[in-house]
Formats: sequence, structure tokens, C-alpha cells
Amino acid sequence: MQELIISEEQLSQFIGQYLWPLLRISAFYFAVPVIGARTVPARVRIILTLFTTIIIVPVLPPAPVVSFLSAQGFMMVIQEVLIGLALGFAMQVVLHVFVLAGQFMAMKMGLGFAAMNDPSSGVSVTILSQFYLLLSTLLFLSSNGHLVVLQLMIDSFTTFPIGGAGMNRAHFMTIVDLGSWLFSAALLITLPLFTSLMIVNMSFGVMSRSAPQMNVFTVGFPITLIFGFILMWFTFANFLPVYFEIMEEGIGALRTLALTP
Repeated sequence: MQELIISEEQLSQFIGQYLWPLLRISAFYFAVPVIGARTVPARVRIILTLFTTIIIVPVLPPAPVVSFLSAQGFMMVIQEVLIGLALGFAMQVVLHVFVLAGQFMAMKMGLGFAAMNDPSSGVSVTILSQFYLLLSTLLFLSSNGHLVVLQLMIDSFTTFPIGGAGMNRAHFMTIVDLGSWLFSAALLITLPLFTSLMIVNMSFGVMSRSAPQMNVFTVGFPITLIFGFILMWFTFANFLPVYFEIMEEGIGALRTLALTP
């Protein structure tokens, strides 16, 4: 009976074929919204990472044979983790548009003090931010946005092959540009409420000049709060088109990041 001999090179190639994609996918699941939230147990993310790796490895080209303890292997680890984190963080920025919009609305309505701990990120956010984040997350899942993002991550193995050049300066500038887009898109959502409440505050100024004995702060806070909720109710009629427009722009930026070599 012939003895089966496995060389060190064959063993390294077999382990690397699964290890390098595993690093990118695990970093992606760590940073991407919904799956990367703190409310999702780490055990679930590990299982999803293993299943995704096992499914996509057969369609990937052979991984380069690199010693895991060498400088080249260390650089490949950093490169794969960076690609996964960049893709997940870009999608995180897109969903945080609605968190920032809720923060703007809460500060304008006088609800800046009504904050609670966000279980998904572990930071303190306003109630309105939590509401808009929950609403946008449900819309994201119902429109199969998570499948689109996962497909873009898988396509990134074609754009950034294992052992290739990786991301360059243009890709990181795309992520930086998403930061400025974050504030402009959040302001676009809150602009109708900002304009309406500015008119309400101007009327309070006229009221304080015409009747100085009236305490504007006592009267103005509940009126501003009521008007804010009424305006929020009316803006919900246009929320769905705005949501899809923002998601189209955000996923377009993510597609540029994942599919542009």
C-alpha cells in the first residue's frame, strides 16, 4: 500500500485557501451593520463566517503559498482584515445617516436630553436616533439590502484577489468622502423639520417682544415638542423615497469601493 505523503507546501496551500478568505469575511461581519451589532452574539458571527467561507472558497482561485510566520504573511493578514473592515465600515456609515438625522431632529425639538444606550453600538444616542435606526434597519432587511452587501463583499475577491495589490489611496479617499456625504444626507432628511421649527421659534421671538411678561421658555418647549412630532408625522409620507435614494447613493459608493481595482 502506497504511503500518502503531504508536503509542507501542500499543507500551507490548503490552510491558506481557507484562512485568507476567512480573515476578510470575519472582519466584514465584525464591521457591517445588523450582523456586526453588539446584540448579535459572537458565536453567531463565527458560524456565519465559517459557513460563508466554506461556500465561497470552491469558486475562488488558488491562494498563493505564503509562510504564515513570515513578513509577507503578516502583511497579507493586515491587507485582508483592512479590506473586510473597509467594506463593512462603508455600509455602517450609510445606515448612520439616519442616526445623525434623528440626532439633528432631537436637538432641534429639545429632546437632546432624552438619550438612551444604543445596544447595537454601545454608545448613548437620542430616542429619535434609535427610532430612525430601527426603522432604516427593518427597511434595509426587508429590501434584501444585506444580500446586496454580501454579494459585493464576495465580488471583492475578484477585484482584490488574495495576495494582490489590495486597496490604494483612491479607495480610502472614497471612505473619507462618505464622511462628508453622511452629514449632507442627514441634513437633507431633517431640512423640512429644521425650516418649520425655525418659523415656530421666530414666532416665539415676536411673542416675547409683544408680551414680555410671558415666559417663552415655559410655553415654547411643549409647543416646539408638539410641532416637532406633528412635522415628523407629515415627513413620514416622503420617508420611503428619501430612504431608497440615500441607500442607492450609499450602495453605489460601496459598489465603487468593492468593484474598482
